[in-house]
Amino acid sequence: MIIKIALLIVFFAVMLGIGFYTRKHATNVGGFVLGGRAVGPWLTAFAYGTSYFSAVVFVGYAGQFGYKYGIASTWIGIGNAVIGSLIAWVVLGRRTRIMTKHLDSMTMPDFFGKRFDSKALRVAASVIAFVFLIPYTASVYNGLSNLFGMAFDIPYQACVIGMAVLTAIYVIVGGYMATALNDFIQGIIMLIGIVVVIVAVLSGHGGFISAIKELAAVPSDVMPGAYASFFGPDPLGLFGVVILTSLGTWGLPQMVQKFYAIKDEKSVRTGTIISTFFAIVVAGGCYFLGGFSQISGIEAAADGSVAYDAIIPTMLSALPDILIGIVIVLVLSASMSTLSSLVLTSSSTLTLDFIKPLFAKNMKEKGQVLCMRIFLAFFIIISVVIALDPPGFIAQLMGISWGALAGAFLAPFLYGLYMKRVTKAAVWASFFVGIGITVSNMIYPYIGSPINAGAIAMVAGLIIVPIVSLITPKPKKELVDDVFACLEESVTVKRKVALPDEPSNS
Repeated sequence: MIIKIALLIVFFAVMLGIGFYTRKHATNVGGFVLGGRAVGPWLTAFAYGTSYFSAVVFVGYAGQFGYKYGIASTWIGIGNAVIGSLIAWVVLGRRTRIMTKHLDSMTMPDFFGKRFDSKALRVAASVIAFVFLIPYTASVYNGLSNLFGMAFDIPYQACVIGMAVLTAIYVIVGGYMATALNDFIQGIIMLIGIVVVIVAVLSGHGGFISAIKELAAVPSDVMPGAYASFFGPDPLGLFGVVILTSLGTWGLPQMVQKFYAIKDEKSVRTGTIISTFFAIVVAGGCYFLGGFSQISGIEAAADGSVAYDAIIPTMLSALPDILIGIVIVLVLSASMSTLSSLVLTSSSTLTLDFIKPLFAKNMKEKGQVLCMRIFLAFFIIISVVIALDPPGFIAQLMGISWGALAGAFLAPFLYGLYMKRVTKAAVWASFFVGIGITVSNMIYPYIGSPINAGAIAMVAGLIIVPIVSLITPKPKKELVDDVFACLEESVTVKRKVALPDEPSNS
């Protein structure tokens, strides 16, 4: 117990110290929200990765999907690394940085407003972000309850409040730079921790080969050894999870905003490599570990339900105290990094894209920073209240928030970066379809799985935006030309005097 408490004290002290160290970078709006757009590749890549993978992934998703798909759940981690990190950085990174700087845009709703010349789109996007980021924020706490109960025997409520207070302090004081620097340290902890935990858990089952044999012996209705097979017992369901958790990052405000802040072109290239490596180790490791959930000792109840959130803690409960301490710090790191990113995105979006344009157009720089700090605290308080006593519909909303946000934002953001023909009507259509599919499926589950509903919403947006753009009036040419002017630059190159071409005599 002394070892575990000591690790936590050191961890919390470092987080708070960084917050106060970086407060000089949070004196204006650009510094508080984006770190002055001067964040290097390592900090940006780790901020992207740690915002991507929280306790929801390590405890919730790894246990749930590992139990359903067996060792094939590792494909989810591979998809997260390839689609959610590598391709996302290649496709979105450079263009997002260039175009948002040109438009002087600091948030995703602000991008929609300026890219498509529509204040209504900006406000609507800020409302969507507010509604679906808050329950997503609350869900981050859920992965901690069983782990802290197992390790410290302390109330879940105390854990939630303590984590929220510490996160609030360093984000309110230091802004984006505090979150980025803390994300870097938390990311290193996650990289080391997940490797140590996997080795320890597999050793407890006699090594990798013995664990695979034990997993292959688990009975399945599909075929013998399904949980140890290449694609698992349900390849189609697995594919839906890969699409939602990988492609979904392309439309999440808290993820895309990392590209706004990166320093330069070289940083984008370096960050792509670092981010991909981080995702392979952390996401691949989490789902690989979760793949052995069927041999964790957790069994389905009489009604067929499974306590998915208890699977990973049960797998870890037999580890030595020092390893449990590392796991606790690992999960805290994952949770606090995601939480800080979400609340910073929520507060900046509500202040800059809702309050300022509608109610305080002349708000000065210091007022905007103060307003963001107030809303940041407000968002954390709301998320704590929801997390302490989540009603049923909020619990459902947590599950669909990722799909709703990505379903609404992914297509118009992606096409808005590359296509001049995209219209305001197409963006509105994507908003309505993305939110409509996920929310209606929550009320009346005609698709069934909220995971598949989110994946369908994203694919629908990718189809609908170009179709609606083609059948609606073109946007103003001068507006579009101005937006895309940042991607073209005239360069004068000097050369030595060349012999002039002589006219031919023939």
